[in-house]
Amino acid sequence: MLPPAAHYRPNYIGETDEAGLLGYIDRAGWIDDLKRRVQHYGYRYDYRERRVTEGSHLGALPDWLLPIARRLVADGSFSVMPDQVIVNEYLPGQGIAPHVDCEPCFGDTIASVSLGSACLMEFRKVGQDERLEHMLDPRSLLIFSGEARYAWKHGIAARKTDVVDGAKRPRARRISLTFRSVVIQGGR
Repeated sequence: MLPPAAHYRPNYIGETDEAGLLGYIDRAGWIDDLKRRVQHYGYRYDYRERRVTEGSHLGALPDWLLPIARRLVADGSFSVMPDQVIVNEYLPGQGIAPHVDCEPCFGDTIASVSLGSACLMEFRKVGQDERLEHMLDPRSLLIFSGEARYAWKHGIAARKTDVVDGAKRPRARRISLTFRSVVIQGGR
């Protein structure tokens, strides 16, 4: 199940597009100062300071990310073109702690495309015990806005398998492409 105002679209991209995206990603350089490897496009997000500044601008999104960014605007997921993408690599056993994406840093919509392996995402209502889970399949899109964006934390448990409907599902390498719009404090 998903929190209110979260939307899930299976098969948002095709297998050929997925393979092409993975090719671009695998040819690019990785930042490995976290427990997982990441790539930043548009703006670099400072994990320690939890902020994005004018000085963290890396340039325009690369051409290979533009078709998805444009599609997110065309289908109404974003009202403006996203200008920041973080690529996260999750190997079996890696995850990310439950969190709400930086509120003063990013706009009202967060969109994540999953590539490679499926995994179970967990949602926790901020300040409450309510929890939900949803399987993110390869090539799917997950959109957070409204209550899902601000009132629910999302995370991925650091484990090598997920249990869905009583069956173990081993994880393999998963890549997420998280599209956001940067909000520079004090304006741009």
